[in-house]
Amino acid sequence: MKIFLTGVAGFIGSYVAQALLEKGHSVRGVDSLNAYYDPALKRARLARLEGRKEFAFTQADIADAGALTRAAGGESFDVIVHLAAQAGVRHALEDPGAYTQSNLVGHHNILELGRHMKGLRHLIYASSSSVYGNDTKPPFSEEARADRPVSYYGATKRAGELMSHSYAELFALNLTGLRFFTVYGPWGRPDMAYWLFTDAVLKGKPLKLFGGGLLRRDFTWIDDIVAAVVRMTEMPFVGPASGAPHRLYNLGNSHPEDVLTLIRTIEHATGKSAIVEHAPGPAGDVKETYADVSRAGRDFGFRPSTTLAEGIPRFVSWFRDYHHL
Repeated sequence: MKIFLTGVAGFIGSYVAQALLEKGHSVRGVDSLNAYYDPALKRARLARLEGRKEFAFTQADIADAGALTRAAGGESFDVIVHLAAQAGVRHALEDPGAYTQSNLVGHHNILELGRHMKGLRHLIYASSSSVYGNDTKPPFSEEARADRPVSYYGATKRAGELMSHSYAELFALNLTGLRFFTVYGPWGRPDMAYWLFTDAVLKGKPLKLFGGGLLRRDFTWIDDIVAAVVRMTEMPFVGPASGAPHRLYNLGNSHPEDVLTLIRTIEHATGKSAIVEHAPGPAGDVKETYADVSRAGRDFGFRPSTTLAEGIPRFVSWFRDYHHL
């Protein structure tokens, strides 16, 4: 299969590209390599893919429609896997325009690219657990209204889902949205709590703990996520029995842990104690994320199997190697 993959230098995108290449697929990857976090990490992820016969990379911003079209090169692809986005809940307080450009304008450009691409079978895109906000009853079901996100990031992701549904309805575009729940692992994002806490503990620096450590997150190991995305990419699209050909799936561990447990797990994995500074939680943080994954389990056999106690030591080992600690 020929796959067009955006966000290929990102955390999840680089893993998905690698897994698809290892299964013999052709991947055309796109990424802007922006400076939201250190571009050197993004280039290091890309270095793991470069040199493979069936891989090609173009640096382009999905919010630039012309650049995106040129990146596709006039070719037809079987599947678009759209993982590029402006990520991070808290950064939206400082630069909401970046989210508008990437997650709304950029998402629209991807939908337009898919609409006009001959032979496209399926467009898969990344959404987020942030769409649920604080009003959804746990475990979060895809049937929940999800119309009161507490962060602007979550609002842009929910808007992307609605835009996608409209394109599916109007243009018969086969679309699948994936609501990711706190994905973690080696080569992850430096703005995430597990990375920040590990860095602080290993270097003997204070870490900021919001909400008394009682916030709960459905920490989901990267390999469990990648297996699901690859399976969805390879399987024929089967739409709902009626209505627009648009599906939504939660991809989470379905086992939330509080942040204090995360810290204790990092302490155990590093053999060091955390220096904790309590701080009020910033606007936009949800109290809990908890995925109901029964729909993904039914349709794709999704069975997340990695616990936080198993995953964090693997991440810490990689972190030490990557930073020579």
